[in-house]
Amino acid sequence: MLLRPQAQSVIEANNLSHIIKVLHGRVEDVEIKEKVDVIVSEWMGYMLLYENMLGSVIIVRDRWLKPGGLMIPSDATCAPLELYMAPITNINKYNETTEFWRNVYGIDMSAMIPSSIQCKFEEPSVETISADKVLARPHVVKRINCHSVTIPKLLSVTSKFKFTSTFQATLHGFAFWFDAEFNGPVLAPEPISWVPPTSSPDNHPEEEEDGSKRKREPNPKVPFLSTSPGDPSTHWYQSSIYLYDTIEVEKDQLIEGLFRWSLLPEKDYLQLELHSHLRNNFSVSETTEKLANPYSLDYYGGTEILL
Repeated sequence: MLLRPQAQSVIEANNLSHIIKVLHGRVEDVEIKEKVDVIVSEWMGYMLLYENMLGSVIIVRDRWLKPGGLMIPSDATCAPLELYMAPITNINKYNETTEFWRNVYGIDMSAMIPSSIQCKFEEPSVETISADKVLARPHVVKRINCHSVTIPKLLSVTSKFKFTSTFQATLHGFAFWFDAEFNGPVLAPEPISWVPPTSSPDNHPEEEEDGSKRKREPNPKVPFLSTSPGDPSTHWYQSSIYLYDTIEVEKDQLIEGLFRWSLLPEKDYLQLELHSHLRNNFSVSETTEKLANPYSLDYYGGTEILL
């Protein structure tokens, strides 16, 4: 549905035609003859970069934004957007996939469980994850400052992660979410602080010894958008990548690995790769979990995912 006619009608009905002008077309193709003071764009997708629209915003910024102009969200002087990840436990999600097959009208069809798990978890799940399912403090995968980021810096990102589990549970996968501030050049963000639901009161530095980070505490003076577990649900929810084989995790166990994404602008694809392994602090035993099943993800036109 084209919104230009409706937007134009609203503008005219409010006698604002001399102030607001609506341009119709792709931002890459539109031409304007002057620089702009502010760029406002809701470009964020699932897992922050899923719909791959930030590149268009960068093109607009480089063409038209005045020196010292504002980017909303994320101005040069305020906290950038941050993409987080954390290990999660979610037994209900697995039971939905497995328990049905144990008794299908009196027939044991448990042999279908491995195939069912693979079909269910071969693509990320967009869902609400409650805070009590998060096993450790989150890791910052990527910080994006819209005022300074360039397209080449988004094409490939590799982030090594290390978590320390805060309680004993089954590791089912990893959840991803993002935070954004709608700040200006005068206001500054407050200090960072975050306590997972099973942790002791917050007396830790911003970066923990295991490399994990604490979620930003919103500044009450600044409009703040969080899509994290425990915050009110949003249009973006959280994006979860589930393991085919679950892993039992002890309290204080290390969960280490590497997460990589590659943007393919010519196809509007986001390619993901995840490697993880667990190490027990109290023994030399080590478990490795590597997801290596390529597939296509069909949200809003399709995204190629490599796990």
